[in-house]
Amino acid sequence: MTPKKLESEAEMVASAPHPAEPLHDSPTAPDRSATWGERVSGYLARKLLITVVLVLLVLAGLPIAVWLDLRDLSERTLREQADELSSMIDSIRNYYASNVVGRVLAHGEKTQVLPNYAEVPGAIPIPATLSLELGGLINSGNGNTQFRFFSDYPFKNRPPHAFDAFERQALEKLRQDPNARLYDVSGSIFDRRVRLVTPIIMAGACVSCHNRHPDSPKRDWKVGDVRGIEEFTIIQPIAAHIFTFKYLLLYFAFVAITGLAFIALQRYQSTLIASFNKELARTNEFLSGLAKKIAKYLPPQLYHGIFAGRDVQIATERKKLTVFFSDIVDFTSTAERMQPEELTALLNEYLTEMSSIAAAHGGTVNKFIGDAILVFFGDPESRGAIGDARACLAMALEMQRRLAELNVRWRKRGIAEPFRARMGINTGFCNVGNFGSDDRMDYTIIGAEANLAARLQSVAEPGGIVLSYETFMLVRDMVRARPLEPITLKGIAHPIVPYAVEGLTGARRAAEVISEHDTGLDLFIDTSAIDAASAERVRRTLENVVAELKLRSANSIS
Repeated sequence: MTPKKLESEAEMVASAPHPAEPLHDSPTAPDRSATWGERVSGYLARKLLITVVLVLLVLAGLPIAVWLDLRDLSERTLREQADELSSMIDSIRNYYASNVVGRVLAHGEKTQVLPNYAEVPGAIPIPATLSLELGGLINSGNGNTQFRFFSDYPFKNRPPHAFDAFERQALEKLRQDPNARLYDVSGSIFDRRVRLVTPIIMAGACVSCHNRHPDSPKRDWKVGDVRGIEEFTIIQPIAAHIFTFKYLLLYFAFVAITGLAFIALQRYQSTLIASFNKELARTNEFLSGLAKKIAKYLPPQLYHGIFAGRDVQIATERKKLTVFFSDIVDFTSTAERMQPEELTALLNEYLTEMSSIAAAHGGTVNKFIGDAILVFFGDPESRGAIGDARACLAMALEMQRRLAELNVRWRKRGIAEPFRARMGINTGFCNVGNFGSDDRMDYTIIGAEANLAARLQSVAEPGGIVLSYETFMLVRDMVRARPLEPITLKGIAHPIVPYAVEGLTGARRAAEVISEHDTGLDLFIDTSAIDAASAERVRRTLENVVAELKLRSANSIS
């Protein structure tokens, strides 16, 4: 590009399009991973049956506990009832034996006490007969309470009693310990059955009667012997009384309805939240993709500032910046010799590599003006004037080094004349910020210092870097440079002395890259990559080349 054209383009930096910057990452989209609570609620919402079962188990806990309490209560109540009924029957029989039968026998009345008293007019039953008949009366009138009075020594005119295993075992234990009270509890979850067995103890009147009676199978009874057993059976149907707890049942029904309503509400809310989350995920995905696309049109620093919440408004400020401007030598003639597709691919590769280097050094890639690149240091972030200048110079040196490496690669691809770039660096005050309207604005810099950077690169040698005096003074401890002829610039009254960079100084001196290409010449030497073992071989090769060229030159003269 011509110097005039460069100056005019540098003056229009405020209106040029933003750079395509593909190298910095977009901000990460919001984390869409569900929390542990959301995952659990979402799982329960999808598994309605599991949720219902869990609620029913919780609700079933209380009635089960009440049922068990009712069962224990019924069992204790049945035992107490059986004891009370046994005492009552014993009292009745004892009273009858002493106050009725005893009195009759003591006074010799004509009234007889007989087992078969019903066959003899005026006779009264013996206590055993009274107990048997009383049992039949109780059993016929109450299905839940049963009473049996029987012995393994029944009178001859009475049918024998059938003993089950519990009754036979109880009789044996009572004859060993007449004071024992034996229980048998059985039943299902819907009823309980309690059997109480107590002994029939032979009293004095009973012994006298049984030992003399002709129908008695045993005639050697003694007072205190256990003749048989009394069995009281009480049946408590628990299920029949379940509706006694009507208020508790109503409470259970209310809790069940409330729980099911809560489940339905939770399911609805979970479905609604899941729908919102899906929509939010789609929106976030769209915004993430949009952010990545926007990132290609903004400098990394500006992009991250915007997505960090910084206000976007028309505003500028005057700051001291270090401005870098580069341009490809004879780009127009190179473009004429290449196909458009090949030129586009080559230029995009070049701009991508240069942008990557600029981003690595913290520079703000402000614009691509055709094949030219405008980069500045000091905004949005600054390391100070010296730090910005040193970073810019290091960036320029690395760009030239990388371009030399790219040229080798491009030549292998058949590119006859790869790119060579000139670079200019200037430090000074510029207006930087957002320029434009409320509808559209451009983040850029304006000022004579930007134009000076463009002019400096125009006087640089191909592959060279030219500094302004201000920049050179900031980096003079790290760079070797020689002054060039003064130049003048529109808008600046005094002449400008450029400084051409020759290399780095001191401990920071970098190995130089030598790259030349011409007809019959394709030379690329990176001295930093040559170790001590290879240095001698490279030197001999170059000496042989020089000797051959000298020989050809001598032959052509002769």
